[in-house]
Amino acid sequence: MKFLYLAIDLFSVIIPLAFSFHPKINFYKKWRSFFIANCLVAFLFIIWDILFTKLGVWGFNPDYIMGLYFFNLPIEEVLFFICIPFSCVFTYYCLNLFTSIKWKSLTGNIFIFVLSSFLLVTGLIFYKRIYTSVTFTSLAFVLLFLQFILKVNWLGKFFTIYPVLLIPFFIVNGILTGSGIRQPVVWYNNNENTGIRLFTIPVEDIFYGLELILLTVLFYEYFNSKSRHPETIT
Repeated sequence: MKFLYLAIDLFSVIIPLAFSFHPKINFYKKWRSFFIANCLVAFLFIIWDILFTKLGVWGFNPDYIMGLYFFNLPIEEVLFFICIPFSCVFTYYCLNLFTSIKWKSLTGNIFIFVLSSFLLVTGLIFYKRIYTSVTFTSLAFVLLFLQFILKVNWLGKFFTIYPVLLIPFFIVNGILTGSGIRQPVVWYNNNENTGIRLFTIPVEDIFYGLELILLTVLFYEYFNSKSRHPETIT
């Protein structure tokens, strides 16, 4: 079982990796944009992960990891921040390629305002619980920034697609948090979260994952637009 976390990482990425070369998809042509975006966002989240692991917000079961570490993180946890965003951005790219999704401006404004307000209020209510407060408040500010400052035009399609991304999310995070196995791969200190779980998954994980993928898509879209218009690069 020492290779369980590694196997989860690899199985989550193997199909998107293979289909990246499908002639109707050609996602491999977008790899440069993705990996630049991924490096930037993964760097931030790995620092976050290192700090929260040190603070005991969460930790890792040695029975399910190889024992190789980057600072205090198992190497499998570092790979998580590559494999999961890759799979999610691949799915986002494919659904965006074969479907036309667009929200009206008013719909987007209302949705983001309501969601951000909920996140901010919840983050303040649980201000003593660091996982909840940091995740909810940071995500709220990211959403408000994207919608009302940057005014990106892809948030509607992102939130339309995100429920699809939650399907593999529940499978992967379910196993990591103990579904179907004797003990969790990743354990959580319930003193630092709301204690609300969907099956075995802390509800905060949904918003943590949302922020991870949302920021990756933000930079992916930015670098992808630059690659389509190289003359704008100074």
